[in-house]
Amino acid sequence: MTGCSTRGLKSHGSSQSADSAQSYTSGNTAQDGSYVHPTMRPYTVFGKRYYPTKVRVGEKFSGISSWYGPDFDGKATSSGEIYDMHALTAAHKTLPMGTIVKVTNLENNKDVVVRINDRGPFVGTRIIDLSNKAAHEIDMVNKGTARVQLEVIGFKGKQNREIASNKELQNGPQEMVSESSYALQIGSFSKIEGAIKTQEKYDSYKGYHTIIKDTEYNNKRVFRVWLSGFKSEDEARDLKENSPFKSAFIVGE
Repeated sequence: MTGCSTRGLKSHGSSQSADSAQSYTSGNTAQDGSYVHPTMRPYTVFGKRYYPTKVRVGEKFSGISSWYGPDFDGKATSSGEIYDMHALTAAHKTLPMGTIVKVTNLENNKDVVVRINDRGPFVGTRIIDLSNKAAHEIDMVNKGTARVQLEVIGFKGKQNREIASNKELQNGPQEMVSESSYALQIGSFSKIEGAIKTQEKYDSYKGYHTIIKDTEYNNKRVFRVWLSGFKSEDEARDLKENSPFKSAFIVGE
């Protein structure tokens, strides 16, 4: 089975992938005339209007998941990224691009954390279209679909691969911009939940802020927590030596 949804904008044998933004119609401005980021603009597929909506960390949704794979590998997603069937990503009709979602297969209780970077699936009541790798993680490839629960656990952009803290997300997804040059790595985790707990515990510590870096090490996903905002290596070293983070190490941003 090479894909199990029908996204509509392309026949996925599977689901959507919007031939980037050219396969559906969208507006450039909100009703009040203000600018709307391209990935948050309303769009129309098969005559139905969809409205990307800001969400908050902790929000949960449930429904049917499908997946898509080889037929779309290497092709553009709705966000403009190139689809990689071996990456932990997913498509959703309205969640903001960059939303980090924990997907739990309610039929076997397995879960996976994915980043939304595409639109779809445009089939029935399906709520999310997982990459091939993500579908493997929750053991739904052979069946094709599964009942799942989605939980929003963060937001990040593709370029800086950072996940913002809950404080920064009170008004929905925001782009994080750091002017600092150095940070302290204060933790690393295989599960994002542990990273988020550490991030929230030390955010705003002595005026600095925490970020999560989504990385890979030895072919495994690692979430690294950085205390960021240092203007120099000496500043970072001074705090390290006079804080609970004596085992932390200094990194360049």
